[in-house]
Amino acid sequence: MPTDEQIRALHERVAPTPEAFRLVWTHCRIVCEVAERLLARHGAGLDVALVRAGSLLHDIGVYRLYDPAGRLDEENYIRHGVLGHALLRDAGLPESLGRFCSRHTGVGISREDVLRQRLPLPVADYTATTGEEQLVMYADKFHTKTTPPTFVSAASYAAGVGRFGADKVVRFAALVERFGEPDLRALARAHRQPIV
Repeated sequence: MPTDEQIRALHERVAPTPEAFRLVWTHCRIVCEVAERLLARHGAGLDVALVRAGSLLHDIGVYRLYDPAGRLDEENYIRHGVLGHALLRDAGLPESLGRFCSRHTGVGISREDVLRQRLPLPVADYTATTGEEQLVMYADKFHTKTTPPTFVSAASYAAGVGRFGADKVVRFAALVERFGEPDLRALARAHRQPIV
């Protein structure tokens, strides 16, 4: 398992700009904080080190969507998970870590989603299957890299996920039931970001 320092060094090495590094690395650290808080309350039996590394690496593929001028390709953003998975594989990291990248988007992207929505992804199933993957995917729902970055309440996420289908609402509700709702107030204060 790579250390936090090794993971940060990988982020720094592949980030196209200092601004991109700050945005993505900060988000990954916040997701890690949310995941660890949830883990402390509802994570019996889960691998703490794997959750930490998966949290810190889950969005590394975002860097591959920046052009040389530092602009993010928003149109292909859905590809950041598969790009991150490939990046970690090329870096020699275990498949178990790459899966955090490709399986954290939304509440999971099924093979049927890829086909029905004609998503620009290889036709495959991108749903979290292990408890660790599910926890990182869930923790990721509570913070966004928008401008400005914000924390997202469970109610806000639940209200928005319905546009992707009723099955996504049910899946998110099951995650809330399993892992509980994180208390975001202290994190929002510490990072000086609002909760929406």
